[in-house]
Amino acid sequence: MRLLDRYIIRNFLQPYFYCILGFLSIWLIFDISDNSSIIFDERAPFLLVVKFYWSQIPQVLVVLLPVSLLLALLFCLGRMSRSNEIVSMLTAGVSVPRVVLPLLAIGLFTTGAAFALNYSLAAHAELARKLFLEQVLSRNGPREVVINGQVFRNRTDSRTWYIARFRPGTNQFSGVQILQQDAQENIVRSYFATDAFYEPGRGEWRLERAKVVDYDAAGNITKENIVPTMTISGWSETPYRLGSANVRPEFLGVSELREYLRFNSDFPETLLAPFRTQLQYRWALPWTCFVVALMAAPLGISFSRRGIIASVALAILLVFTMNFLTHLFLALGEGDRISPITAAWTPNVIFFLIGLYLLRLRATNRETPSFNPVVLWRNVRAT
Repeated sequence: MRLLDRYIIRNFLQPYFYCILGFLSIWLIFDISDNSSIIFDERAPFLLVVKFYWSQIPQVLVVLLPVSLLLALLFCLGRMSRSNEIVSMLTAGVSVPRVVLPLLAIGLFTTGAAFALNYSLAAHAELARKLFLEQVLSRNGPREVVINGQVFRNRTDSRTWYIARFRPGTNQFSGVQILQQDAQENIVRSYFATDAFYEPGRGEWRLERAKVVDYDAAGNITKENIVPTMTISGWSETPYRLGSANVRPEFLGVSELREYLRFNSDFPETLLAPFRTQLQYRWALPWTCFVVALMAAPLGISFSRRGIIASVALAILLVFTMNFLTHLFLALGEGDRISPITAAWTPNVIFFLIGLYLLRLRATNRETPSFNPVVLWRNVRAT
């Protein structure tokens, strides 16, 4: 690494870490203030509170890293511009892209760190918050989660399940009714069981106190059989699939989203669209860090005080616009209005191209476009 790269990185890292620690401190103060009535009035154990906030840090960092990159880059390059250090580097024959290269490398490294956090830890933060609140508010420990009246449709094998009661994460189901249909969607057999158990090692279902009823094409009962216990193998349903209708895509990590899409590939596209979009979004979101670095680096370099102020305003405007478009495209993708890839990656592609354009303008010593209404009006009148 050249001496110039070490100097630029050293000037950048200090404000960068200050921004991260400052934002984390502000978030922690506000969050503790919001939850103070629960934490202190309910006398939550100290270690439980520490564990809870530790679980929230990945989600907060994924949001804060791009903003910290933006502010640190603008501060670092703006200070070097005011002290004419950037001019000295350019006079020595160092190009603008070469000056910002180590900063873009840090942006790329931050993207990798954000992806590691966003892979699963950040996705589980909201669920950890919910479990923490339930555990603190419940005097007798965490409240047991029970699902009542679950319906699952297996379109591939033409089976419909109705489950009266079950606990997520277990292999036991109570009050089960299963309808088996033929290719013409006529009910040919139904199963009624007081309890159903799944044996994951053998992939078998065991129905307790079961009643099996066969039907003909007209819907008339042709046979009834009541057995204390019956075992069925070869069914593709698993407890995870049966309970998958209750999961939310934004609470799932990358591997969990893949598993959901693999097990429920026969669902209608409108039901799968939020999960496909969130999967692509998990991959695309970390790249926001690099895109922000690419936009902020050329805007942070300026050769006049007025230019610095205008560049800072433009950078903040671009980042807020990027955030707005990200949520807009995400909503369109989850609503099955556009494809998941388009929904997740379009904002990154748009602002990546904007960043390249700004870098080209700065490398050729041209001014960035001005969005000042007075300047725009003067340009219109001049033309």
